Amino acid sequence: MYGWSIARRLFLAHFVFIVSLAVFVGAASFVDARDRGYTETTDRMLAVATTIADSPLVVTAAKSSDPTAALQAYTLAVSRDADLDFITIMSPAGIRWTHPDPAEIGRQYIGETGPAAAGSPVTEVMAGTLGPSVRAVVPILDPDGAVVGMVAAGVKTSNLQIALNARLPAILALALTLLLAGSVATWILGRYLRRVTLGWGPEELAQLFVYNDSVLHSVREGLVLVDRTGDLVLYNDQAAELLGIPPRPSSRTTGTAAPAIDDLDLPASLADLLRSGRTAQDEIHLTETRVLVVSQEPAVPAPDRARTRPEPMGTVATIRDHTDLESLGTELASMRTLSDALRAQTHEHANRLHTIVSLMELGRADEALEFATQDMAVSQQLTDEMISSVDEPVIGALLVGKFAQAGELGVQLRIDAAGTLVDSGLSVQDLVTVLGNLVDNALEAAVGGEAPRRVDVAIRTTRDTAPPAVVIEVADSGRGVDPDELGEVFTLGYSTKEPGRYGRGLGLALVRQAVTRLGGTLTVSRRLGAVFTVTIPLRAPVADPEGTE
Repeated sequence: MYGWSIARRLFLAHFVFIVSLAVFVGAASFVDARDRGYTETTDRMLAVATTIADSPLVVTAAKSSDPTAALQAYTLAVSRDADLDFITIMSPAGIRWTHPDPAEIGRQYIGETGPAAAGSPVTEVMAGTLGPSVRAVVPILDPDGAVVGMVAAGVKTSNLQIALNARLPAILALALTLLLAGSVATWILGRYLRRVTLGWGPEELAQLFVYNDSVLHSVREGLVLVDRTGDLVLYNDQAAELLGIPPRPSSRTTGTAAPAIDDLDLPASLADLLRSGRTAQDEIHLTETRVLVVSQEPAVPAPDRARTRPEPMGTVATIRDHTDLESLGTELASMRTLSDALRAQTHEHANRLHTIVSLMELGRADEALEFATQDMAVSQQLTDEMISSVDEPVIGALLVGKFAQAGELGVQLRIDAAGTLVDSGLSVQDLVTVLGNLVDNALEAAVGGEAPRRVDVAIRTTRDTAPPAVVIEVADSGRGVDPDELGEVFTLGYSTKEPGRYGRGLGLALVRQAVTRLGGTLTVSRRLGAVFTVTIPLRAPVADPEGTE
């Protein structure tokens, strides 16, 4: 039986059960009919014998000198009319006065007569001269209560068996009906089980479950199975960690129901995706602390002969954590900005060097020296301003690159820094994510605005607030943010820089995620254009600039 499907095993077990039940019910019905047949026959014999014994004719004949002459014809007529095999009337001593076989008249009655002779009726199943029979013996009493004879009435058991056999068709019909109804019910149940178990046997299902459970725990990606009603049927530990939901119970015996998507604290975009059941490939969704890449496919069973296009049973979603990768990408973008700035400066310095060489060749050494001195002073001033303003080297390098980028875009970038970032306790990657994306967004907004194009960046560390915090303010001269769009400007995918509005829009979403993760606040106001203000609580005490202890 190994390899048999659950449906086939159940059909066989149910069929054996139904056959056994039909045999048992049929046998019980036959035995019950037989017992009731003997009881009913015994009662009928007793009633007939009592009626004959109470007849005045029989009482008078029993006291006469020749009872046979008066009773033989009478008993034969009553036996024929009552469909009995015999009626025997006898003396108190048991000597037959009547009998269906005249040769037996005058002989001793074969059977129990003691109770009847004593005045009480008796019934029995006995083998007499006509064969086995069911009979009743009743005393004949005169008006004084004396026993003057006895009446025995009976039918042969062969005739009783014929009557019982007449009930066998009904008993067999009942058994066959049970068998047929049970077989049909088993067949319907088998088809249902074959469909829901896809024809797998219990051993194979148990093996698949163990394998699937092992796979769920071993994969490094989050895996979520959602049914058509929006409940999480199955998810692994990685998915629970990425989505911030309780771990899946190890057994269904705990009684914990599968959580519904609406009951979980998921981002609206991710909840809509899981609830919709649509196909998705590498969609980016942001939680408060993570950047998730989600792919989703419908879970469709293999087609069978009955249904060529089976309905999906739900969806399977894979979830990958790209938080660290996105942080590295943001950092890499900042480094690329710096690299592009250095490349632009190299190209510009080459032009200036050619100018100095040309002046030297023309014999104008004084002009060449003055031009080189002025160029060096401008470069050194920019470097000194960055070093004096921002004491964090990575942030300083980022801003130097943004200066060059702003120059290429024709935007004036002004930076105002106060305080220190070295002892802030904040991650440099988070600061790069916040500042880099805000400045990039401001530069693009300033380019699209009216002249003069300008971006102002203010970075300060406050010690007079509770708690101390780093405040980053980035203002541009662009068109600002429409008040009706304030609720959408930080939504993943939202952008006003390209047709369709949702072609871009990752930078500000990452800024909000980083600020939320750090426990800070992010506000948007308006001056010339948009003003983005970020306040992030410090993670470590700020060093005293005066050096006091």
